[in-house]
Amino acid sequence: MDPPTTGHVTTNDGVRLAYTQAGPASGENLLFIPGWRQTAAQWHKQVSHFQGSYRVTTYDYRGHGDSEKPNSGYRVYRFAADLLDLLTQLKLRQVHIVAHSMGCSIIWAFFDIYPAQARDLFASVVLVDQSPCMIADPAWTPEQAKQLSAIFSPSTSFELGKDMRPATAGLIKGMFTAAADAKDVDFALERSNLMSDEAASALLRDHAAKDWRDLLPRLDVPTLVVAAEGSVFPAEGVRWVSEQIPGARLVNFEKEEGGSHFMFYENPDKFNGAVEDFLRRA
Repeated sequence: MDPPTTGHVTTNDGVRLAYTQAGPASGENLLFIPGWRQTAAQWHKQVSHFQGSYRVTTYDYRGHGDSEKPNSGYRVYRFAADLLDLLTQLKLRQVHIVAHSMGCSIIWAFFDIYPAQARDLFASVVLVDQSPCMIADPAWTPEQAKQLSAIFSPSTSFELGKDMRPATAGLIKGMFTAAADAKDVDFALERSNLMSDEAASALLRDHAAKDWRDLLPRLDVPTLVVAAEGSVFPAEGVRWVSEQIPGARLVNFEKEEGGSHFMFYENPDKFNGAVEDFLRRA
């Protein structure tokens, strides 16, 4: 097996993004994209599994982990542009994408602004546990909000941003089941603290405000959607996402089998197996 390599790409506005590649150079390309305030390291249980046969790439967003931390650009559409820079500079084509949480929003933004490139560059997409519309319309009933996993009110992201560091701790802990390994929870929180609270707050506000419902039927690459019964996002809304994407497949995690927002931490065997099975068929 080829040894892992690390490096940086530079975005078109001059920000250096850290990346790591592992696995055989001849393998199919597999790119893992993290969630809000998380880093490439969140995927360590997946990288160790897939690097035996795939060329696995992970990276840190701007402001996250080992990447440069500018004072601007903390918007989902800017992150989609950064992703295009990464794919272009690393010459990655026909890439299998696994995106978690906000990473799904970045993929949706990519399809929105770069539809031709998405079809050319993406071989398949795995969308892990993201609401299509995080902010509930005040006119909706609680049941209507649940059906779309709309867990925020219009003011929630602003309220959280007033005291971002303790709010992040509560959010991260709530993204795991009570049975989760404390080391995994602590690691996720530790990695989140590599990002400034100001940048995290700005990014959360932008991320939460997006409504992707009209975009989903336009996704035209093989897609797997992963939902979890113990997630902060009600599984109904994530299942709804799968119903809107033509031909999408769905995998559901029960709460008792580590089915949290971080199910790939809590039950990597089921998660890796589901992704592996999907990739074989994609």
